[in-house]
Amino acid sequence: MILQALNDLYERLADDPSYELPRPGYSTQKVSFCVVLKPDGTLVDIQDARITRTKTTKAGKEKTTQLSRPVLVPGQSKPPGQGLTPCFLWDNSGYMLGYKAEDDKPTRTAEAYEEFRKKHVALEKELSIPEFSAVCRFLESWKPKSKDALKYKEKLDDFAETGFGVFQILGATNYIHEMPAIKEWWAKQQNAEKPDLIAQCLVTGEVLPIAQTHQPAIKGVAGAQSSGALLISFNMKAVDSYGRNDEQGYNAPVSQTAVFNYANALNTMLGGPQSHRHRVIIGDATTVFWTEKPTAAESLFADFLQGNDPEEDGEASQDKALATRLRMFMEILRQGGGAELTKLGDDPQTKFFILGLSPNASRLSVRFWHVATLGQMVDKLKSHYDALRLKRSSDKDPEFPAVWQILRQTGRESKDIPPLLSGPLMRSILTGSRYPQGLFNAVLNRIRADHEITFLRACIFKAFLIRNHQLDIPMSLDTTRTEPAYLLGRLFAALEKTQEDALPSINATIRDRFYSAASATPGTVFPRLLRTYQHHLSKLEGGQKVNRERLVQQIMAGDPKLPPPETGLNKMPGHLPLEGQGLFAIGYYHQRQDFFTKKDKTETAKA
Repeated sequence: MILQALNDLYERLADDPSYELPRPGYSTQKVSFCVVLKPDGTLVDIQDARITRTKTTKAGKEKTTQLSRPVLVPGQSKPPGQGLTPCFLWDNSGYMLGYKAEDDKPTRTAEAYEEFRKKHVALEKELSIPEFSAVCRFLESWKPKSKDALKYKEKLDDFAETGFGVFQILGATNYIHEMPAIKEWWAKQQNAEKPDLIAQCLVTGEVLPIAQTHQPAIKGVAGAQSSGALLISFNMKAVDSYGRNDEQGYNAPVSQTAVFNYANALNTMLGGPQSHRHRVIIGDATTVFWTEKPTAAESLFADFLQGNDPEEDGEASQDKALATRLRMFMEILRQGGGAELTKLGDDPQTKFFILGLSPNASRLSVRFWHVATLGQMVDKLKSHYDALRLKRSSDKDPEFPAVWQILRQTGRESKDIPPLLSGPLMRSILTGSRYPQGLFNAVLNRIRADHEITFLRACIFKAFLIRNHQLDIPMSLDTTRTEPAYLLGRLFAALEKTQEDALPSINATIRDRFYSAASATPGTVFPRLLRTYQHHLSKLEGGQKVNRERLVQQIMAGDPKLPPPETGLNKMPGHLPLEGQGLFAIGYYHQRQDFFTKKDKTETAKA
């Protein structure tokens, strides 16, 4: 299913020149330097071919970065561990120039350059193209250890290690491998190759030449090898088909055409010129997504998952139309759901695909794979954000928390986020299923460690209890709730606020010292806190003292309309289960926010 969807995607993207998809026999590689030659093969210069990009930050400062230039070159990337395999008219600095920065294998580098030189000189008579002969003359005269070569050392150290190199004739507007005569010769070489196996392709159903290995390798997955990794591969007899002599890719026959299509479609989403529309990092998973036909939602989904705010970024963005569509998308999530996608000009029945990948040595692991319609996807997102929604105390609290912001609440640093959490969380969001228990436990452990009940952490507890335990939890303080855990959270917030008002310069409050114990074993902690509360209450004066005492009595009674009876929270539970500790945190957060919320005149008069 994954390969079929990616194969179909290649056919769609091939018609869009902005994606710059490679044709059969070619691949897109990251080029960082260019060897410029005279027509007689004399070296002119080794130039930096990288792209300089300047981005203005929110603080108004310009940030400049150097990025390797994506270039369409003949052939595929070389798989690791295959010996000396020089490319045609492009390669890394070790093969092209016999030089590598901090070279720990100088003998092999020299052998690689010699193989590169031999390959091209041997083809000179067959091609009989002046520009190609210039490359051959350069390779015959270039001496990697000579003084003339060493004067380029500083340049090569700067940019050659970050990408590949190509050749160009002085004054030409294109690279040598892009010349029509070279391309025509290369196409004949591809057609002359005879396949080892012709069989029915498992992806398309057609009888075609079968790929022995799935190349090009997949690049752009965070944490994977820089040379690329494989989504499908067979490298041991133990995984070969039983009773057959098939090797490598012949065990699961996929045609060379289908392999080329799915690999390049995936690569262009991971690192192509339009990758910003299709790729985001969620936890340890690199996530790509697409629709079966071009849609407005497809171009918005990356910005939305990354938590980009059009109110902050839209005016500074060069694409204000995109910011406008993003606002419309957010309004759809607030109000209508998937049926409202027609406002963006999208068909809610359009298929939507999302694929999460993570590295596994030289291979890739599928973290999650989900197929739905756009309408279903938006409905599930709306359900997710409705469950998360709490009353925001400031504009800094995100209305639509990004997935990475949710995961960030589970670890002290990004590297501490549980590695297997992103997949189950995305699956819960996209399917509407129960949230992973590990998410709730990890956030609870973070609160026990740092005693911080933030907006996002309260949102996570609220969503978890609504979806996993079918509780009805409002966005803000609910004074009619009588669950002991919720009331205890409110009571703890009231006791803390009393302490802060009585001792304004205090460094550590009862939250810093007692929160973990109070939320887990309230029966042993609250009697002591209530005794301390009386001391703090005595330091308050006037209406503040009366109002605070009334509030604590109402919470203790469990009913805001009645004076405190003998029961209520006077008989406190000895301990709270995990879900009770989550409800405790929500009660605490609700009450704390209520303290800092301005009351209207009608509410104040009634009080």
